[in-house]
Amino acid sequence: MNRRRHQDRLWTRLAVPVLAVLAVLAVWLLLVHGAGVAPYVLPSPSATVHAIADDWDVLSQGIVITGEEFVLGFLLGTVTGFVLAVFMAQSRWVLRALYPLLIASQAVPIIAIGAALVIWLGFGLTPKVVIVGLIVFFPVVVNVLDGLASVDEDSISLARSMGGGPWRTFRTVRLPATYTPLFSALKMSATFSVTGAVIGEQTASSTGGLGVYLTQQQSRLNTAGVFGDIVLLAAMGIIAFALIAVLETVVTPWRRHSSVPRRWRASAVPVLPALDTVQPASTSEGAR
Repeated sequence: MNRRRHQDRLWTRLAVPVLAVLAVLAVWLLLVHGAGVAPYVLPSPSATVHAIADDWDVLSQGIVITGEEFVLGFLLGTVTGFVLAVFMAQSRWVLRALYPLLIASQAVPIIAIGAALVIWLGFGLTPKVVIVGLIVFFPVVVNVLDGLASVDEDSISLARSMGGGPWRTFRTVRLPATYTPLFSALKMSATFSVTGAVIGEQTASSTGGLGVYLTQQQSRLNTAGVFGDIVLLAAMGIIAFALIAVLETVVTPWRRHSSVPRRWRASAVPVLPALDTVQPASTSEGAR
C-alpha cells in the first residue's frame, strides 16, 4: 500500500511539471498562430527548434564554453563563501567588520564589476569565472551564517561534555545545521549563475559562448536565434538546479525519512564515539 502511494506521488511530481511545460507551449502557439503575432516579435516553437538545429555546431561549442565558466565560477563562489562564512562565525568582531562590506559589494552592479575585471584580468576565462563566483558567493555566505547561528547551544554543550573536541563538534553538530540553508542558496544561485556567465561573456569575452551568440543574433535581428539561445540557457539552469536538488537528497537523507532506514542501522556510526567511554555509575556507588 505504501509502495503504491509512493508511486502515485512520484507520478504526480512528474506530471505537474510536464503539464506546466505543455501549458506554456500551448500559450506560445496560441500567441503565434491564434493572435497573429509577427515572427520577428515572437517566433514559433518550430522556428526556434530549427534555429537551434541550423546553428548547432556553433551552439554546441557555446554550451561547452559557457558550461565551463558556469561550473568553475559556481565552485569558486561556493567554496570561498562557505569558508568565509565559517571564519566569520568564529568571531563577532570579524562578523561585524566584514558583513557591511559584503552588503556594500552587492550594491555595485555586476556589469560595473565586469568592466573593472576586464581591465584587471583581461578577456580570458578568469574574469567570467570571477563574475559567476561573485554571484554565488553572497547567498552562500548569508545562508551558511544563518545555519551556523541556528545551532542549539545545548547541543554544542552536550557534545563538548561527552568529549567532543572543536573539530568533532563542528563536524557533527554545526556542519549539518548548514546543509539546508546552504542547498537553498546553491539552488537559487544555480539559475543566477547562468545569467552571470552570459554577462561575463558579453562584457569580457574573446572565446565565444552562448552569451556572445546571443549578442550576435540580437544585432542581426534574428529573433528565432535569440529564442533558441534562451532555451539552451534555460535548460542549463534547470539541469544545474536539478543536479543540486539530487545532491541535497543524498547529503540530507533525514529530510526524507522520519527514522533511520534499516540498511543504515547496521553500519551506523555513533555521532560522538566518546559516548562509548561513558560508564554508568554502579548501584553501590549510588548508595554511597
